[in-house]
Amino acid sequence: MIEGASAPPPRVVSLLPAATEIVCALGLESHLVGRSHECDFPPSVTRLPVCTSARIAADASSAEIDRQVRRLVRDALSIYEVDGERLRGLRPDVVVTQTQCEVCAVGPADVERALGAWVGGSPRLVSLAPARLQDVWEDMRTVARELGRPERGERLASALRDRVARIASVSASLAARPSVALVEWIEPLMTAGHWGPELVRLAGGRSVWGHDGGPSERVEPHVLVELDPDVVVVAACGFDLPRTRAEMVATLHRPPWNALRAVRTGRLFVADGNHYFNRPGPRLVESLEILAEILHPRRFRFGHEGSGWQRI
Repeated sequence: MIEGASAPPPRVVSLLPAATEIVCALGLESHLVGRSHECDFPPSVTRLPVCTSARIAADASSAEIDRQVRRLVRDALSIYEVDGERLRGLRPDVVVTQTQCEVCAVGPADVERALGAWVGGSPRLVSLAPARLQDVWEDMRTVARELGRPERGERLASALRDRVARIASVSASLAARPSVALVEWIEPLMTAGHWGPELVRLAGGRSVWGHDGGPSERVEPHVLVELDPDVVVVAACGFDLPRTRAEMVATLHRPPWNALRAVRTGRLFVADGNHYFNRPGPRLVESLEILAEILHPRRFRFGHEGSGWQRI
């Protein structure tokens, strides 16, 4: 390298949709050279080579996806496949993945197996595992540092924190705080953990289950009936709005849904759980906006109704 010349920008493969969004929000999309099959935002990233695939039929019902996942886990098989040849051919300096959930995205073990006999310097493996909003902001700083632009991470995290704080300031002044069940999976029924209860609280609600930073958990249907929340918001992980709506409409006549006060009073809502809520990236702020609109429509209007959420 010529003395005084700057180093070339790092080549990045992101195997986590949230990380892809973070890289782009940092203004560093040009660093990306590969992505996972689930990375689809911003739309411009779909031009990138795909380095992963799923061993499950992702277009199946929530119950069938659960059965497929359980079979793979029982047989000690990974849910995802990494195209090692393509990954090595892209010559990344940094590979971003996650250690949070083996169902949500590719994990470090999958990447390490795919890299196999790496020729030359191995890429840096950056694993993200946020549990709360503060962890998501820290992940943005981490990614920015790994890509040599730490100041951008600070600016992005600060801007998002400010947006959250403005919503929280308004919601904190509201006397009415409805009880809320935020649902992450339809069948079997699962709570929205991690940042889910935190989003509910910041939006001006009271989560009926979980706590800030706690895991998502499977619950028996009768538990939801016993809790009988004022509001139910279903944001199924990996499901977009039309898909979530279709599955919920098909199951409303069955327990536990047909026994809920929220259903009888028109306070059952579906939300886009693929682009929002379950991606720990910049659009968790939009997820907060969605909840605020749902819970307090007279105080919050962000324009997400119809595209980000709908009433059933």
